[in-house]
Amino acid sequence: MKFGTKAIHAGIDPDPTTGAIMTPIYQTSTFIQDGVGNHKGYQYSRTQNPTRDILQKNLAALENGKYGACFASGIAAIDCVIKMLKPGDEVVATNDLYGGSYRLFKTIYEQYGIIFHFVDMKNIVEAQRVMSEKTKLIWAETPTNPMINIIDIKGLASLANESNAILCVDNTFATPYLQNPLDLGADIVMHSVTKYLGGHSDVVMGALITSKQEIADEIYRIQNSSGAIAGPMDCFLVLRGIKTLHLRMQRHCENGARIAYFLQAHPKVEKVYWPGLEEHINHHIAKEQMKDFGGMLSFTVKGNDLEDALKLVKQVKVFALAESLGGVESLIGHPATMTHAAIPKDTREKSGVVDSLIRLSIGVEDVEDLIEDLDQALEVL
Repeated sequence: MKFGTKAIHAGIDPDPTTGAIMTPIYQTSTFIQDGVGNHKGYQYSRTQNPTRDILQKNLAALENGKYGACFASGIAAIDCVIKMLKPGDEVVATNDLYGGSYRLFKTIYEQYGIIFHFVDMKNIVEAQRVMSEKTKLIWAETPTNPMINIIDIKGLASLANESNAILCVDNTFATPYLQNPLDLGADIVMHSVTKYLGGHSDVVMGALITSKQEIADEIYRIQNSSGAIAGPMDCFLVLRGIKTLHLRMQRHCENGARIAYFLQAHPKVEKVYWPGLEEHINHHIAKEQMKDFGGMLSFTVKGNDLEDALKLVKQVKVFALAESLGGVESLIGHPATMTHAAIPKDTREKSGVVDSLIRLSIGVEDVEDLIEDLDQALEVL
C-alpha cells in the first residue's frame, strides 16, 4: 500500500455500529462490563480508548512499525523513553536538539542519576567517542531543530547495535512521508504529533512507534502507569489531519525549496540551513535517507546582530511569529529567545544557534506571497 493510501486507510475501518466513515470520538472515561472481567476489550480510557487505538495503529503503519502509542505531548512521549532507564545509565544525544528535550534531560532526569552526553552527530564518530558499556540510549533528531543538521540513521543504528543500546529517532521534522527511521535500523521513532502529523495548529500530542514487542510492552506499561495519554478529541483531530499529510508535505517541500534558494541569493543573508542545498554538510546523507528535503529551514543574517533578528521577525506580515511548526500556516521564530531559550548561551552558540539565527516553518500558502513577505522584512535591516 502506497503512503497516501495508508495515510487515509491504514488501521481505520468504518464504525461497525453505524457505518460512519470517520472514526467516532469515544469521549468516555469508563466502559460497562457484563461481569467482572467480561468486557469488550475496554475498561478505562487511561489504559485504552477506541479512538486512540485507531490512531496508534495508523501511526504505526505510516512508520512501517507494529506498535504505536500516543501521549499528551511530544515531551510526554520523550519522558516515556527516558523512564525506561535506571540511575547510572547514560544517554548520548545530539547537541543541537530541541530546547524542550534538553530541558527535560538536564533539569528533570539528571538529578535522578541519568547521565547525558551531548555531541555533534553530523559525524557519528563523535558519538562513538563517548559511548561505553553504560550507554543505554542514543537520542537523535534528524533533521535537527533548529540547525537542520542531518544525522546518518543507519550509522547510528550500527553503533547502537554494537553497544546493545536503544536508538530513538525524533522524526518530527521529516515525518514518515519523507523518512522512516525504523527501516534504517532505529528501535523507536518519536513524533511531536502537534506538528506536521496534526498539521493544523489545533492539537498538542506526542507518539512513539516501534516494531519490537519488548520495547512496546515497556512503552504501554509506562503510558498506562504515568497516565500522560492523548485524549479522544485530540486523537480525532489528528486522524483527520493525517488524511492530507502527503498532500501537505508535497507543498511544504516545494515551498521550502523555493524559499531556500531565494534566501541563499539574498545579499543580507549570511547562511541558509536546508538539507536540499548541495553545500549542506550532509546533503548526500539526506538524499539517501529522505524522499525530499522538507519545509523547515533556518538562516542567519549578516552581522549576527540580535536587534536585527528581532526586528526582522516582527516585520513579517504573512509569516506569523510563533512557537511550534508544521502547520499549514507559515511561522517564523527566533530560537535563541524562543524554542532554545532554556539552553545556556555558550552551549547553544557552539551548536550554531547564534543570536541572528531565524527558523522558518514553511506553510502551504502561495510561495510568491511568502517570498515577497521575507523580502520586505529583510529590506528593513
